[in-house]
Amino acid sequence: MKAEQARALLDSIDTKTNVGLRDRAILGVLCYTFVRVSAAAGMHVEDYFRNGKRSWIRLHEKGGKRHEIPAHHNAETYLDAYIEAAGIAGEKKTPLFRTVDERQKLTVNAMARGDILCMIKRRAEVAGLPDTTGCHTFRATGITANLENGGTIENAQAIAAHESPRTTKLYDRTSDQLSLDEIERIGI
Repeated sequence: MKAEQARALLDSIDTKTNVGLRDRAILGVLCYTFVRVSAAAGMHVEDYFRNGKRSWIRLHEKGGKRHEIPAHHNAETYLDAYIEAAGIAGEKKTPLFRTVDERQKLTVNAMARGDILCMIKRRAEVAGLPDTTGCHTFRATGITANLENGGTIENAQAIAAHESPRTTKLYDRTSDQLSLDEIERIGI
């Protein structure tokens, strides 16, 4: 997925409901933190917090690692709107991203990875994105967008909480277009 497609997906969400606000917030966290979906699903309200003048996101990654990064201004906007509309700001120890009941009301139960995948599939279809769009798509899209905009592999590695820059490079799609351009130069 290209950055423009991720932007179109985010913009396609009707945010007049708590579910729409929640879904946009989840996708914002996935796009702007390069987080694994299990870490996003495991977030509590207290994992989005102010530190001085900035908002931060605390992620609990695999292997029990705790990872804190400043919130991108778009992710901050999405999370603030969702938390305010849902009325959950004071419920610090409860799940941030919650399931909905049959009346489309938020519950106190955390969304599971599978719930987030179903949401992504549903939202991607509405936005006209490929059916291959999944949870991991946003990790590669975010890393690639960061690098295309002048970010370094070392900083992308730190944001993604990768042990090695080799792992981060696996998500880098900046060379995909370059390779195709070069192949198309073969004038046979």
